[in-house]
Amino acid sequence: MDPEQIFSLCGNLSMIGWAGLVLAPRWHITRDWAAPVIAPVMIGIVYVWLMGTNISAAPEGAGFGSLASVAALFTVPELLLAGWIHYLAFDLFVGAWEVKDAQENGIHHLVVIPCLVATLMAGPGGLVLYWLVKLSYRAFRQTRVQEA
Repeated sequence: MDPEQIFSLCGNLSMIGWAGLVLAPRWHITRDWAAPVIAPVMIGIVYVWLMGTNISAAPEGAGFGSLASVAALFTVPELLLAGWIHYLAFDLFVGAWEVKDAQENGIHHLVVIPCLVATLMAGPGGLVLYWLVKLSYRAFRQTRVQEA
């Protein structure tokens, strides 16, 4: 399989997980297996394989110690692909956590969907948005309890 095919395969697998989180968040297969476990683990296996079989192709000075060394690492297309796959796996895992946490905290799913989109598109930015939503819901509930 060439890097473009791996890119497409992992992207499509990730999108299946995201679609489940948005469209079927309470379905136990989506919530407990597909999004938080199966898709990130399958994508993660591809990541480990890409890193393990291509790290020796990295040029001199490539690594994780500086921005320049990371840039050198990413000059190898398969390692750049591994970096992208890293994002796919972790962002999907975080999105699955957001859905499950929102369900446990009584946050309506329609409010979580923008957080999921932001997590898909901007990773940590979506997580920050989710935390702001969660804190707002918590403050709102506390205010309502105090008024009662």
